[in-house]
Order: sequence, then structure tokens, then C-alpha cells
Amino acid sequence: MEDLEIRRAVAADVPAIVAMLADDPLGAQRESPDDLAPYLTALERLSEDPNQHLVVAVREGRVVGTLQLTIVPGLARKGATRSIIEAVRVHADERGSGLGTRFIEWAVDRSRSEGCQLVQLTSDATRTDAHRFYERLGFTASHVGFKLQL
Repeated sequence: MEDLEIRRAVAADVPAIVAMLADDPLGAQRESPDDLAPYLTALERLSEDPNQHLVVAVREGRVVGTLQLTIVPGLARKGATRSIIEAVRVHADERGSGLGTRFIEWAVDRSRSEGCQLVQLTSDATRTDAHRFYERLGFTASHVGFKLQL
């Protein structure tokens, strides 16, 4: 994994990020790789917020993974700061290479360096392979998540 670089995403990375987001049955229904304008607008908003870390994993000049790490200060848990890992994707030809583990380890380490006491994430109920992956890394399925589409 020495040849792997994890860095902030830039506009030139957006096509590769969106392609990965769309590269599964759930993402194919939600994403629009042929219209990058809303993604570029979102990247601008994310880049302006110091608590948002949209990152990519790059190997040999090619984007092979992405995730978003959000730092959330709070009052609960004695004023604990937590982080939320979202939109984790690994390029199809990199799955099984250890990249996902390295990526989540990066997010946990970054969370520690940001003073977080808790790292949380959600995973779609249908993604059973992802659930096993996160449990293998020490995450527990301790809560039930709810969403409201607006």
C-alpha cells in the first residue's frame, strides 16, 4: 500500500468519484455521471467547510477510491466530537486488495487527530458484504438508522 496516496478531492477527480458512486445497483439509481454540474457545486461547498473531508485514494495516478469524513462537534457524550464516514467506494478492480481497510484506517486515524471520541457510519441494509467488512474492522451495528427523503 506504499504506492497509495490519500488526498483531498479536487474538481478533476469528480468524474472518477461519480463513476464509482454509480457503479452498483443502488448508486446506478441515484447518480448521474453524465451531468457533473451538481457534483462540482457540492465539491465547492465541501471544500469551504473545514469539517468536511472528501478524499480520494490514488494509485499510479488513478483515483481508485473515495470517502467523505465529516467532523461533528456536539454536546452529547460530555461534549464529544464524533466523525461520520460516508460514501465509501473502492473501484471494482481494487476490491479485495486491502484498499478498503487502509481507507477506513485512514479515516479512523484522521478522526483521532481531529479529537473525535466516536466514529460512526451507516451502510444500506442490503449491503451485507459491507456490514461484514465494517464488523471485521471493529465497528458494531449498535443502532438502527432512519432516513427521510426530501
